[in-house]
Amino acid sequence: MNGAFAVGAKDNTAAGNARDRVLAVLQGRRPDRIPFVDRLELWYESQQYTGTLPAAYAGMTLDQVHQAVGMGRFAFVNPYALKLHGVELVCRHGERVLRHESDPEIVGFPTDFGAGLVPRHQAGITVAELTTPAGRLRIRWETAESMIGMGVLPYVKEHPIKEEVDFLTVQYILERAEVVSRFDEVYAAQAEMGSGGFVVPGIHRIPFQHLLLEYMGEVPLFYALHDSPRQVDRLLDVLDELQLEILEVLAGLDVPYIEYADNLDGHMTNPRLFRRFCLPAYQHYTEILHGQGKKVGSHTDGELKPLLGLLADSGLDICESFSPAPLTKCTFEEAWQAWQDGPLIWGGIPSTLLEESTAEGVFREHLHRLLETIAGRPIILGIGDQVLHNSRIERIQYIAEQVEQRAI
Repeated sequence: MNGAFAVGAKDNTAAGNARDRVLAVLQGRRPDRIPFVDRLELWYESQQYTGTLPAAYAGMTLDQVHQAVGMGRFAFVNPYALKLHGVELVCRHGERVLRHESDPEIVGFPTDFGAGLVPRHQAGITVAELTTPAGRLRIRWETAESMIGMGVLPYVKEHPIKEEVDFLTVQYILERAEVVSRFDEVYAAQAEMGSGGFVVPGIHRIPFQHLLLEYMGEVPLFYALHDSPRQVDRLLDVLDELQLEILEVLAGLDVPYIEYADNLDGHMTNPRLFRRFCLPAYQHYTEILHGQGKKVGSHTDGELKPLLGLLADSGLDICESFSPAPLTKCTFEEAWQAWQDGPLIWGGIPSTLLEESTAEGVFREHLHRLLETIAGRPIILGIGDQVLHNSRIERIQYIAEQVEQRAI
């Protein structure tokens, strides 16, 4: 990807239009202003739950708050689900049955489906059991009392793969899974959001990140790479086969951009592991998606300093939710230099700058230095990882005002 805007390609029709500004950047055109687009969900839900929503935003919808503060909205929407043939699912919160069905259709299998199922405003343990002819899997989430007012997602306390027999059960499920398109939900979400926002269809994680974060957890996977390499390699192959089926289905999705929910961190997925397991996957999948006319991103909200060079060779067009120092050890300037020819940055403003503990002068100096640094090159500004419950909303408004004052 070219590291500069196309000469003479300035697009003046995008003024005040977050979606058009993002599209201009994705397509290599020059928007009228730098896009400033991110998520306020956690902040908004937390303020509503705790009764601390500022009076200026009382009675506003989330979209209206975005408009009032001047930050475009983006939202992840799942463009497909998996129908799990030969599976009986029972999910309980305490003694209450939340879901009980055969051949369930699940978005975010195996653990992320809890995000839409586990009660977020009720402390306790939620357990899902998946019973198959090949064995049974158990997943457990916890919602702590302290988490409720923060708007955060339930925490996975028990992953489905805990012993070698579980590999076979997971393989049984995935080999029979049917990819079910949910394109209408993507189109409807974008229509509802309108020009003030940008819907991002989310693909689930690439195989290695899937094993690491959802099927096993970090430490168990690292042990399994040594103790059970054949089982790990076979499951990675099954996940790859399923991923290719998903990409084939997504050929029918008419969108300009799609993103992997990989939550990359170079301390967990270190360069050796990334080079072996992730780099070939990204290069293969991005080639397919580029052939469909789609730009491709990854949710990269962790420590990226060890992976800067590898990400430059990955085929990814965008590293979304890039979270630089002081949130991580990677400075913005290091990534900006390493990625002159791509990937593009979506993010770049660490969420710590929005907290009360950061002095106003420090926040403003950091922002103005950043705006000077990025002049002349494409970027989508956002908050890494996103606007949190303890963020000062007036600082979001200040960022938006500064962006609007700077024509490109």
